[in-house]
Amino acid sequence: MKAIVSYKYGPPDVLELTEMEKPIPEDNQVLVKIHAASVNYGNLVLLKGEPFLARFAFGLLKPKFPIPGGDIAGQVEAIGKDVTEFQPGDEVFGDLSGCGWGGFAEYVSVPENVLALKPANLSFEEAAAVPMAGVTALQGLRDKGKIQSGQKVLINGASGGVGTFAVQIAKSFGAEVTGVCSTRNLDILQSLGSDHAIDYSKEDFSQKLQSYDLILGVNGHKPLSAYKRTLSPNGIFVHVGGSGAQMFQAMVLGPWISMTGSKKMGTFLQRSNQKDLIYIKELLEAGKVKPVIDRCYKLSEVPEAFRYFEEGHAQGKVVITM
Repeated sequence: MKAIVSYKYGPPDVLELTEMEKPIPEDNQVLVKIHAASVNYGNLVLLKGEPFLARFAFGLLKPKFPIPGGDIAGQVEAIGKDVTEFQPGDEVFGDLSGCGWGGFAEYVSVPENVLALKPANLSFEEAAAVPMAGVTALQGLRDKGKIQSGQKVLINGASGGVGTFAVQIAKSFGAEVTGVCSTRNLDILQSLGSDHAIDYSKEDFSQKLQSYDLILGVNGHKPLSAYKRTLSPNGIFVHVGGSGAQMFQAMVLGPWISMTGSKKMGTFLQRSNQKDLIYIKELLEAGKVKPVIDRCYKLSEVPEAFRYFEEGHAQGKVVITM
């Protein structure tokens, strides 16, 4: 099979298209013929080995997982003898980040509990755009943010991979949603059902009088003090992504702010979860959520896809087609 591999940390140029042995599923594994995959921030961390602390999970001197790629969608080709949830021919999607990655390849063998049946109304490309970003948005809003119907919710970085899902998932919980994005992405937010949109090139949301019950910080460079000022009493700020300085503040200052006042601030790491993936699948099939795809690249073009993703201006997801 063809696969994209990296045997050392570095820029997208270290990625190579090569031939590898087609995997054989173990007793509890499913062999998936991959039709599409997608790029996430975690792929970039795995590629570069940055921030350095990530190397304790991904390999100190070189990548422990040579084939990057977490999100996949494809068709079951074979199953191990202990597999009960799937049969050959089933169309599936899933997040491989918790079981060795390997999504940028024509085939992968994975435990059955990282997969779910693909939403019937989505193409393979659309389904591959969902797992990591969709579950991150869900867990950030529901589990860490304790979202409730009727709350005022702000999504900073609302037009990116996680942000586009967060806007829609927050709406599905009955929240009043404000998205922050650039001028060129205002139409996207409107199409996703955002109640309000703030163009960060013209307005600073942290300087407005409006306060929010829940803020999801998906992108940006604002200090924690700006988010704290914008939270309502008892409000919650959840850091999902942004600058390194912002992440450090969320990890170090967030717990202190949370202990010494009524406002809660912190960061969290998404955990791949079959139950949450199925929850997202039901939202997709009900038409309450739809993936937004910016660009599609071929497997041989993965380095180019990473270079584009690194720029940080993707409208929704960057997808790899096999």
